[in-house]
Amino acid sequence: MKRKSAIIYSAALTFTLLFSFLFEPIHTPAEETSKSDSNLVNLQLLGITDFHGYLQAYNDKSNGQIWSPEGQLFVGGAAYNAAHLKRLKEGHNNSIVLSAGDNFSGWPFEVAAHRDEPTIEFMNAVGVQMSAVGNHELDESEDFLLKHIDDGKCFGKRDIDSCFKDSSGQPFDGADFPFISANVRDAKSGKLITKPYIIKQIPDGKGQDIPVGFIGLTITDTITGTTSFQEGNLTVDPLLESANRYAKELQNLGVESIVAVVHEGGSAGGYYQGCSNQRGPVFDFARDASSAIDAIFTGHWHAAFNCSIDDPEGNPRPVIEGANHGKLISEISLSINPSTKEVVRSKTIAVNHPVTRDVTPDQEVAKMVEYWVERGNQRWAEPVAKITGDLTLARNENGESSLADVVADAHYSAGRKARMPADFALTASSPLHKDLLYAKGTNSADQDGQILFGEMWNAHGYANPVVVVTLTGREVKQILEEQWRKKTDGTEAFYPLAVSHNVHYSFSKNNPPGQRIDPADVIINGRSLDLDKTYRVAALAYLIRGNDGYPAFLKYTDPVRVESDHWAFLNYLKRQEVIKPPELNRVSSTN
Repeated sequence: MKRKSAIIYSAALTFTLLFSFLFEPIHTPAEETSKSDSNLVNLQLLGITDFHGYLQAYNDKSNGQIWSPEGQLFVGGAAYNAAHLKRLKEGHNNSIVLSAGDNFSGWPFEVAAHRDEPTIEFMNAVGVQMSAVGNHELDESEDFLLKHIDDGKCFGKRDIDSCFKDSSGQPFDGADFPFISANVRDAKSGKLITKPYIIKQIPDGKGQDIPVGFIGLTITDTITGTTSFQEGNLTVDPLLESANRYAKELQNLGVESIVAVVHEGGSAGGYYQGCSNQRGPVFDFARDASSAIDAIFTGHWHAAFNCSIDDPEGNPRPVIEGANHGKLISEISLSINPSTKEVVRSKTIAVNHPVTRDVTPDQEVAKMVEYWVERGNQRWAEPVAKITGDLTLARNENGESSLADVVADAHYSAGRKARMPADFALTASSPLHKDLLYAKGTNSADQDGQILFGEMWNAHGYANPVVVVTLTGREVKQILEEQWRKKTDGTEAFYPLAVSHNVHYSFSKNNPPGQRIDPADVIINGRSLDLDKTYRVAALAYLIRGNDGYPAFLKYTDPVRVESDHWAFLNYLKRQEVIKPPELNRVSSTN
């Protein structure tokens, strides 16, 4: 049982007054002894969360600023993170750097186009010792996380498809730290995909070690998330049940100091040291999770707070979230009684540190960032395929565009590789971003009729997987009817779907809503749509989950995930070599 005590939080804001949360401790005789015990073992925990591959220092509000009582601070950048981590570690014999998840699957081009390997190089360099599995750790697959990111197994051609040479000239060799999750399981075997926890041995200064357990937890909606969609491949257990199970298991192993590293969050008012107006699932978790857990790092919400939440026995413990994109470093300092192996909670200190740029950036990490930015520029300029004319977003009167048709063909091609392959593809407008033009662009590597890697990347995709699902013919008809929707002002809007080259259909635009599609006029692989037959349809996870506004898609069954959108498009273009703009004749109107 944990001692009934209180946490003292002290928080230092750069350039401002000290800001602290002080609680009147309730002392027991045992605690009085521990307070006077000069042999307490100190353990510093430094946490980051939701880094998402933001190696460069940005200046915009979303990615490079955080609010403080004195105004906005410019924060972030891998080289500054490294410098602050070094500074914070000074004078600490026992220090552990950890992540609450979503390290990679980031949006910066130079990182995403190199399969998140640059982020792992950075995290290895700053000495991360463990990471919770965040939802974005599963944006590709279980194998991608465990075999490639964790173990360094290559796929495709080295330095072209994976295992890129890092800033030191060495090929990617995987993470130097484990990913942990106590609640993500393989759907077929039922086994956890990673270890649920790790135990770190902390020297007590007298030749003995104190075990400290770290339990990783993953947000429960990971499986149906639109980027991490793994329905049918993985399952996720409830957070609380998993935390309590493994906290008990750790105690049975003699571990009395326990930390939960939870990729689930919430929000609280105030600046990054604040804790008012708490809301979000992590606060429910914090109130109910086993009292054996002494501290909770959180993530996922990209929020910044520093809270004290009473555990089920009424003892306060820190619950802290450190924003996102490298803006903050969350520090929790624990004092452990070497005799009982327990955390003396009255001595716990929790602080969120802004990653300000008033320090000298770490030069090795700065060179690393420069290297990957330059490799990103080289990657952007790589030739992918040829085109004989423009592929544009411009739609004709029936809703077709040349770019949308080619993308639908790419999704269909990816879907053909699935177990239970696709019969056709449907593609919404949301992943379509920019024309692919025949005339050369401004990049010096470009020429007329050439598609460069970066042009391809910018034209289509947002790291969403192609999924092949089963739908009835009746559901397909309903999806096509849902292209027409009433707006709030009573007028009607048209939201056309692109179809793959093996589908042709017509609609009667003057008919009432819901009666514009005649199944006889929907031709799939040469045959009319059969309302009672099932079809395998390739579409992005964002579309099948109803986010594009076609609710009938939610009736899907038997989902099989294939490639993510950027890579599906890239592989299709490479296979085709030369793309001729398609005739816009897949969809027609009868009146």
